[in-house]
Amino acid sequence: MEQIFTYFPDLTDIQKEQFAKLHALYTDWNAKINVISRKDIEELYTRHVLHSLGIAKVMSFESGAKVMDVGTGGGFPGIPLAILFPETSFYLIDVIGKKIKVVNEVAAGLGLKNVKAEQKRANLVTEKFDFIVSRAVTNMPDFVSWVTGKLNQEQNHTLANGILYLKGGDLAEELKGFPKATQYNLSDFFKDTFFETKKVVHLPLK
Repeated sequence: MEQIFTYFPDLTDIQKEQFAKLHALYTDWNAKINVISRKDIEELYTRHVLHSLGIAKVMSFESGAKVMDVGTGGGFPGIPLAILFPETSFYLIDVIGKKIKVVNEVAAGLGLKNVKAEQKRANLVTEKFDFIVSRAVTNMPDFVSWVTGKLNQEQNHTLANGILYLKGGDLAEELKGFPKATQYNLSDFFKDTFFETKKVVHLPLK
């Protein structure tokens, strides 16, 4: 958890308390409904929380912004981002109901008022968002097909409205059909070896 405070030194006392609560909440709920591997629970703050916050090193969401997290699983990257950006609205979806139950329980345990979570497929969502975030739920062409048409036209951020995607490895082949995609290496922001091949991909969409 100290990594979070090191890389994000301007956290409020409330945010620090919320980040501190994550381990106990996820350990408790993971024992009831398995959403994170046992090995990863031990590395929760590096492999899940800090990884999720890599998006925040690329984009600082404005007050009033709307962000959808597709395939959120146990709440990543949505929950850590919702802690960091309390004035931004986050909509977390997943097709697996038990995962959404964990997300709702964790959000309630943290007192997060800016999180809504539902069991739903992305293609059934009718709302519009400024950004759509995710952690490698599928290849980029399929992901784009799920979320096309779900972005606001009005631009209020330093990056164009679009996808912010956490993914690892060589993405040249996967992104060759998306010349507007920009890759940001998380190793430029975080020192842990876990981030050596991890990236945030920004893909603007109309």
